[in-house]
Amino acid sequence: MDSSLFAFPPSKAPGLMPPLALAYIGDAIYEMYVRQYLLSLPNHRPNQLHKQASKIVSAKAQAKLLTEWLPLLDEDELDIVKRGRNAKSGSAPKNTDILEYRHSTAFECLIGYLYYQQKYDRLKRLLDQVIEEVGGR
Repeated sequence: MDSSLFAFPPSKAPGLMPPLALAYIGDAIYEMYVRQYLLSLPNHRPNQLHKQASKIVSAKAQAKLLTEWLPLLDEDELDIVKRGRNAKSGSAPKNTDILEYRHSTAFECLIGYLYYQQKYDRLKRLLDQVIEEVGGR
């Protein structure tokens, strides 16, 4: 893939960025990863794609994955997760409780952090576990 497509580095070092900003980009990266995976499968009906994606990217699913990842994380990653979990978004979650919402925000924050740290191999290893979890390849 041509890396110039994603040519806008963050204005601050990833460790200095607000956790909700990291979660913002992490959400987009995770959504793109899941959508690419789903399009690698044979069923491309839009309604089916949406249903499958919604199950994988839901706050509940993200919170569950984060719990599974916790023993695998190093000290810096755990710190970012804590920052993401404790961030106050100022909005109430729509389809989940506040605890799941905060854990899903922490999950997205970690993804954004690893992405902006350019720890692509680490990010891919963690995201590949998602595919294994949902019955992937």
